[in-house]
This record gives sequence, C-alpha cells and structure tokens, in this order.
Amino acid sequence: MASKLFGRDLSEYDDLDVEAMLDKLTPAEIEELNNYVDPDNSYLPAHQRCRDQTTKAPTGPLNREKLVEFLEMKAREEKDWDEAVPYEAGTVRGKKFVPKEITPPPSKDDIGFNVDDEYEKALDDATEEDLVDLAAILGLHGMLNQTQYHAAFDDIQKGGVAPKQTKFQSIAKADMPKFMPPEPDNDTDVEATIEQVKKNDSSLKELNWNNIKNISIEKFHQLFEGLKSNTHLQSLSLANTRMTDHAAKPLAQALEENKTLKTLNVETNYLAGETVVELIRALLKNQTVLEFRASNQSPSVLGQKIEMEISKLILQNQNILRLGIAFEIAGARVRVHEHLQRNNDKIRQQRAKALH
Repeated sequence: MASKLFGRDLSEYDDLDVEAMLDKLTPAEIEELNNYVDPDNSYLPAHQRCRDQTTKAPTGPLNREKLVEFLEMKAREEKDWDEAVPYEAGTVRGKKFVPKEITPPPSKDDIGFNVDDEYEKALDDATEEDLVDLAAILGLHGMLNQTQYHAAFDDIQKGGVAPKQTKFQSIAKADMPKFMPPEPDNDTDVEATIEQVKKNDSSLKELNWNNIKNISIEKFHQLFEGLKSNTHLQSLSLANTRMTDHAAKPLAQALEENKTLKTLNVETNYLAGETVVELIRALLKNQTVLEFRASNQSPSVLGQKIEMEISKLILQNQNILRLGIAFEIAGARVRVHEHLQRNNDKIRQQRAKALH
C-alpha cells in the first residue's frame, strides 16, 4: 500500500533523488525549509530536535531581580484590554441561575391503604404484637427484622400470641459468640522424643512437634540423625517450629536413608525454595513418603524456576499421594495434580485387585 500524506498519494515521489534536489537549493531556501522540518526521533535530545530561533545576541548572565523589575514595569506600562461591554454596577448579564425544585419522596406516614372503615377501625385498635403478626403473614419483610418474622410464625403455628418484647422497635441482635477455649500448648517433651527416635522405640509411631517454639538447631540435628536409622516412626510433624534452612539441611540426608516414614509436615517455617527442592529430591531415592507438606513458608513465593523444578521431581515419584505446596504457575500445578491423581488411581486399583 502506497504511503499517503494528508490524503495525498506519495508513490510518485518514490524514485525522486532527494539529495539532488537539496543540492539545487540556496542557503536561504534551506534555512526556510528547516523552519518546517522537525525530526521525529525520540532518541534525539530536545535541544537537537528543536531549532534555536533566537536572533538576539546574549546580554550576559541571568539577573533575576532585574528580570522581575522589567516584567513589572512592562505590565504597568501596557494598556489593559478593552472590554466589549463596559462594566456597570448592578447590571445582570446573561441568564440568572434558578435551581430546580426537587420534590421530596413521600414519607412513611403519607403512605396509606385503601381499606374499608371496618378494617381501618380494626387496625387502629390492634396491638403492636398483632401488627407484627399481620406484617409477617402479608410478607412485608421490609417492616420486620428476622427475629420478629420467625417469632410471629412460631407463635401462629403454636396457636399462641407473639411475645411482648417482639415489637417493631425491637432490634434483631446477633447471637453471642460461643467462648472457645484456646488450644492447649504442645506439651511434647523434645528431649524425651529425641531419645526415643535414637533408640528406635517401637511404640513411637507418630511424632508431633507442631507449634513448639525455641527448638535449637542442635535439637533438630539430633532428631534427623536418629531418623536415619529409625524403622518404626511413620509420621513426623514439624509445622510452625521456626525451622530454618540450616536446621533442615540434615533432614534431606535422613530422608534418603529412612525407609519407614510415610508422612512429613514442615509447613509454616522459614525454608527457602532451594531447601524444599532438596527435600523433595531426597524423597526420590526410596519413595516411601506418601504425604509431604511444605506450604506457607517465609518467603511464601517460590518463583517459577523453583516450582517447575518441584513439578519435575514430583513427576518422577511414583508413590507419593498427597503434596501440600501452593503453586503459582498453572502449568506446574496442573501437571502435579494429574500425576498425584494417577498415583491415587493406581493405589485404588491395587486395593480392588487384592479384595477380589
């Protein structure tokens, strides 16, 4: 498509030699041409795009006080603009603004019902409790609160009268919240459980250190060292224990050697994405852990690289059934979900064959 300028076709100038035309121009014509040409190049600074049109020679450095005095003197000497219509006091020019009259909406007292005298007298003599019942029957929900509405129907079904406190002026109050006692602190003895793990106590199947604060790094290292040779512990929960990367480093080595652990929970700690990847990679050696949870870490955002690496490792694990990690990348989340679904389906099929 040929280029156009102001609707005019410029294809006829495609073969025109611009350099030859410029050579034929005189200096005065070139100067005049520069007045109409502004290079449209955003990479050029402003002082190069805009030509300097100042013809007066510089008078020296800037003197602000003299400049202000000159401007004030110039303003006093110049005559004010002539008004088209001279000003006259008291004369109104143009249309006078008159605000529109806004009719107020009718109030509740102005709303009436066309009823017979018999019914009107009955309504005048009715008590407020009777009016509440009548409003509930007619379905006037806007005139009742929830407590009044249900109380009226309960009394009608029981054949009684609405309670005295059920009035139009009453306020529907929310139910008082039930007091729930706070959860007791985790009273697990850290020292004693570490010794049980080291001694491979057969009675210790589950170990819960959740919400225990101020566990030293040495205690974590002792626990993970004992976990390497333990053959009875099946569930280990270390959520919200303020565990850091340095404390969790021996855990990856313990997961490579332990073959009986089924559930591992390290949620709500201070593990970096690289540490979570190392823990998941350690699960691949034995593939005995069926449930691994490591969400809600600080920092909470793993990043695209870490999430894709986690998804690749999970796809290599043929036994894991549940994974507690919040993926931000849709691709990683979908692939991990489908793989876990296949693993769960495989377990269901194996159990179905065993029953038959």
